[in-house]
Amino acid sequence: MRNTADILGIPVDNVSMDEALSKVKNFLGENRFHSVYTPNSEIMMAARRDPELKKLLCEADLLVPDGAGVVLASKILGRPLKERVAGFDLTNRLFDIAKESKTSFFFFGGKPGVAEEAVNNLLSRNINIEVKGIRNGYFSEDEEDEIINQINSSGADVLLVALGAPKQEKWIHKNRDKLKVKVCIGVGGTFDVLAGRATRAPKFFQEHGLEWLYRLYKEPWRFIRMMDLPRFILLVTAVRIGLKKA
Repeated sequence: MRNTADILGIPVDNVSMDEALSKVKNFLGENRFHSVYTPNSEIMMAARRDPELKKLLCEADLLVPDGAGVVLASKILGRPLKERVAGFDLTNRLFDIAKESKTSFFFFGGKPGVAEEAVNNLLSRNINIEVKGIRNGYFSEDEEDEIINQINSSGADVLLVALGAPKQEKWIHKNRDKLKVKVCIGVGGTFDVLAGRATRAPKFFQEHGLEWLYRLYKEPWRFIRMMDLPRFILLVTAVRIGLKKA
């Protein structure tokens, strides 16, 4: 029985990082496809506007709160989540246990060359994961079947999809019946960080739920998109006091 917190009609798993990792390990022991998504406030608001996105989030096998705003929303609604479970950190924790669990990966997404740089950097740090294949995220619809065949024939256990949200979630959901991997995770900009082409916020910002502020400082052009964070908290507050329906 899953322990979830309903956030605006979306069941977010109420798990710690260790518990999320344990669930992914269990998925790897099952011979079927599992989807893992890591929504932040922007994605939750996008799902509010996009019924297709909301539906696929609700149907995820594991849905963890990537953003501090989602955790704050859960507290406002009186359904507190245990902690933030960042997709970047969950992916790296999975790398850490990959050798003992004999888990292999396929890296799909990012600009040409980025995934390769990410893998090389991991190997240079003695994180000796088994990578069965790499494919950049630039493709036409006509190439999708070829890409899926490449992924399936690789025999990888975990498919990391870095197409950006919500494109990656929609791609995963659309192809879930074709993919033969055991776990598929939407990882956003993870490859860029692993490749050294982007940097995460300093620990202070991470620990105080201020990664959005650091990102805005580094990428001011994201201002319009980031307005969804205060909109999300205002909407949640309105739902909490009965001015809006979830």
